[in-house]
Amino acid sequence: MGGKCPHRSVKKRRYSHKTFRRGKFLVKGDDAVYDELQKLGGDSKSLPVDEDLPGMGQYYCLHCDRYFANATVRDEHFKTKRHRKRLKQLIDAPHTQLHADLAAGMGMPDNGPKLMAM
Repeated sequence: MGGKCPHRSVKKRRYSHKTFRRGKFLVKGDDAVYDELQKLGGDSKSLPVDEDLPGMGQYYCLHCDRYFANATVRDEHFKTKRHRKRLKQLIDAPHTQLHADLAAGMGMPDNGPKLMAM
C-alpha cells in the first residue's frame, strides 16, 4: 500500500496565471460596450483605416471589443461560444451604482403615499 500516484506523471496544459489575467483586463467592461451599442443604435459605419490594428482595423466585433485579420476569421468568431455568451450578457443593461445602493438599503426612503397635501 504505497508507492507513486498513477496520475502523477500526467500534466495538464494550463494557461499560466499571468496570461489568463492579462486577457481579462484587456477587454472593455460590460458597461462601456453597452453604452457604445446604445449610442450606435444599429448604424454600421465603415471603420477608419489603422495600420497598427489587425486587418487594418476593418474587421471589428463591437460586443467582444476585438479586431480580426480578415472577414472569415471574424465570421468564425461570431459562431464561438465566447461571442454568444457575450451577446447574452449584453442583452440586459449592466448594473450601476444606483442598483448597488438600492440593494444595500441606501437608496431614497419609501415612506408610502402622502395622506394629506399641505
